Amino acid sequence: MARSVVKDLYEAMEFPMEGVFSKLLAKGDISNHTLMCLAKGTDITEHTSTREAVVTILKGKGLFILNGKKIRMKPGVFIFMPKNAPHALRADEDLAFLLSLSGKETR
Repeated sequence: MARSVVKDLYEAMEFPMEGVFSKLLAKGDISNHTLMCLAKGTDITEHTSTREAVVTILKGKGLFILNGKKIRMKPGVFIFMPKNAPHALRADEDLAFLLSLSGKETR
């Protein structure tokens, strides 16, 4: 059984000079929740995940591309991704989001 976790996401944010900072916040039996902080100008090239995912934008702005569709990232935006969906993103400002993966991991 997973244990309870309470975190202040804004206090946990750490923006690197370049690239990506990630902090695993909680891991359950079939889910994990990671705070992702990207420096302005960082790109994550197109990739897929074998699990369903939710991205919830907390701070900053950027561009998310999901199945070829462009989505403006800004605080409050919620993005659901089915497993195996091609996606990529770019941070136009320092960008923070909560990444939640769920479902059984397949390889």
